[in-house]
Amino acid sequence: MTYGPSAGQLVRPPEHHHDEPHVPVFVGARRDELDTIMSRYPTKMAALLPALWMVQDTHGWVSEGAVEEVAQVLDLTAAYVKGVLSFYTMYHQHPVGRHFVQVCTTTPCNVCGAEDVVHAFLEHTGCGELGLTSSDGRFTVIEVECLGACGFATPVMINNEFIESVTPERVARIVAEHD
Repeated sequence: MTYGPSAGQLVRPPEHHHDEPHVPVFVGARRDELDTIMSRYPTKMAALLPALWMVQDTHGWVSEGAVEEVAQVLDLTAAYVKGVLSFYTMYHQHPVGRHFVQVCTTTPCNVCGAEDVVHAFLEHTGCGELGLTSSDGRFTVIEVECLGACGFATPVMINNEFIESVTPERVARIVAEHD
């Protein structure tokens, strides 16, 4: 459940993403790109992490269909690919918002107000709860254990953008900049 941005009520984002057929990633230029990556490694298996990144870059997450495609292209089992996929928290196993917000909430950041930053993001994005996507599909907010910037609390990552020293007062502007 998430809070709608204007109605202030709980709404469930559409779940249709899981039911849509998988659109192959490794065709044409993307297949050439993967072949170039694979040529740098002694085995196809060694290209698994970059292949998963390519899928996530294309679709925003790694679906079951994508797991099957990666397994086939790299001559691996789907179970092996799924095992690697589920080990790393950097890969999304379900649809997420266009802007994936990670807020560090480890002890040094918590002492500096990380929980207030989290609440501000949940409010200003309309997500309502951690891990859920806003009803407009723009944002997903999660807590993470450490972004490695304890001296610049509270650090936040939005997609691949690193933002230091975030305070609750800065959140509305940060969200507006990611429209």
